Amino acid sequence: MAYQALYRTWRPQTFGDMVGQEVVTRTLRNALVTEQISHAYLFTGPRGTGKTSAAKIFAKAVNCLHPIDGEPDGTCEICQAADNGTLGDIIELDAASNNGVDEIREIREDVNYAPTLGKYKVYIIDEVHMLSTGAFNALLKTLEEPPANVIFILATTEPQKIPATIISRTQRFDFRRIDAKDAYERMIYILQERGNTYDENAVRVIANAADGGMRDALSILDQALSFGNGEVTLENSLLVTGSVTQTLLGEYVSAVVHQESKTALAKLSEVLTAGKDAGRFIEDLISYARDLLLSSEAPELISLVPDENFNTLAKEQDPTIWYNMIDTLNETQQQLRFTNRPSIYLEVLTVKLSQPARSMVVAQVAQAVTVQHPNNQAPTSEVVNKPQVAAEVQPTPVQAVEASSQTPEPVVQAAEIETVTRPAVNEAPQVRVAGKASTEPKDLFVVLNEATRGDLNRIVGVWADIIATLPISFQAMLNTAKPIAASPNGMVLGFDFEIFRDNTKRNQELVDILTEKVRALTNAANERKLVLITNEDWPTLRGEWINVHKQGQPNQPEKAAEQQNEVEPIEAALEEPLEANVEQSPVVTEALDLFGSEMVEVSQD
Repeated sequence: MAYQALYRTWRPQTFGDMVGQEVVTRTLRNALVTEQISHAYLFTGPRGTGKTSAAKIFAKAVNCLHPIDGEPDGTCEICQAADNGTLGDIIELDAASNNGVDEIREIREDVNYAPTLGKYKVYIIDEVHMLSTGAFNALLKTLEEPPANVIFILATTEPQKIPATIISRTQRFDFRRIDAKDAYERMIYILQERGNTYDENAVRVIANAADGGMRDALSILDQALSFGNGEVTLENSLLVTGSVTQTLLGEYVSAVVHQESKTALAKLSEVLTAGKDAGRFIEDLISYARDLLLSSEAPELISLVPDENFNTLAKEQDPTIWYNMIDTLNETQQQLRFTNRPSIYLEVLTVKLSQPARSMVVAQVAQAVTVQHPNNQAPTSEVVNKPQVAAEVQPTPVQAVEASSQTPEPVVQAAEIETVTRPAVNEAPQVRVAGKASTEPKDLFVVLNEATRGDLNRIVGVWADIIATLPISFQAMLNTAKPIAASPNGMVLGFDFEIFRDNTKRNQELVDILTEKVRALTNAANERKLVLITNEDWPTLRGEWINVHKQGQPNQPEKAAEQQNEVEPIEAALEEPLEANVEQSPVVTEALDLFGSEMVEVSQD
């Protein structure tokens, strides 16, 4: 007889043989014992989790002449015929290749005929979501009220594609992914029954690589047996699955958490040189970080055998390290789907994981400043001394709107942190955090005081290119935003929705990328500070700024008044004209230069 794959040879023949689906098998057995048999069932779940096997076992058990506690005895005439595939009362239909109305019409005609040998005719329709709309409609009435001796079992991996009218007429059973531990135990049982030699760690690698599918696990095991001439070794399993050894994973993770970028990059080079798959490497890292996270809280749930490196990492490192690592790995895993150069992403990932301290410290101090000082005042009694955090202290345009009698304070640029000592007596050093994005009206007015049409035109000209080069998630936030004013040191973005404005402000990575791209594509000398507003608030804020200038700018500092005289000449008119008596004023001249003459009608939805 020709060789059969393991997943076919060791297909479960009873509910007791099934792995990881105790809820489903117990319910079906009880239904058979109590004879509470429904006319239609829907089996859903990921591939390789036992849907079709359960359907065949149920079809055999419901017709078995001598069932034992809801299980087929496997020895009677009907069980033997079902196992050999010669029982005409069990009809299997692949909806992927038989998805038309004609095939369903044949079923509607056949159900009227009585079973030939068993008590029930059982129709097993696999991948039922592939049926056409017409086929579903043709099946609907028959599925709702079939003859008393007919049972339908529908199996699918995509239940969301099945009409609700079909689902409501069935009993639904959701098959879950098979736990790696259950898959491991099943493969050990099969190897022992076959008499093959194996390495337990090798079988664990295969169980993890199967990703919840028993059929996938047996297929990989089949490959490993063929590659190793009937022996399953760790090296063969790693080669077949494309996984990385636990030792190498531990060395890589140890290097990145100790901020040893060169060592981590060397370990990554070993992985890539060995031809390992980048996606599989990310998955292995996620599993490793997950096990480290669970090692202290639930050690019985970890999927690997702890070694010395693993135990050291689990004891020395704080759990937040693994939270952040898993988040970063998940983000990179999504990016790998859209690139042909995964090695570059892995190298960037390695450097990013090796330098987490700076971003973590910035986030923590920024949060402390926000919570303890809601008015954006810096704390006066805390000093942050981080040697790896460098800052560049420069005066910013915000100082232009502070009171003229107040001594300007240096503000740390680019959301960086530094200890700043003021010369005043009896004052403690302060920690100041300056972001690149603001929603404050005073910052908007600073940009408008220096804004020119030329700066705005340069940004508008490259805006589409900037958006196109951003990651998809960032594009979604900025698709409804547009530049509405700009100066050499700042730019104003108007958002259609407040939630996108707020999310953009909170996302420091997006702000950093955006300001850098604007600087690069406009050939600017420095990065512009972002001011984020909603388009709904723009007319009001613009009006307030115009009114301030109409009144002679009484609330503006002298420095801002001096800057007012340096604005470029008029190139356009205001979007909304002012009264005739104001039209000739220098303020209107500036406004015309800034906003242009195009008329915009704002309507409320």
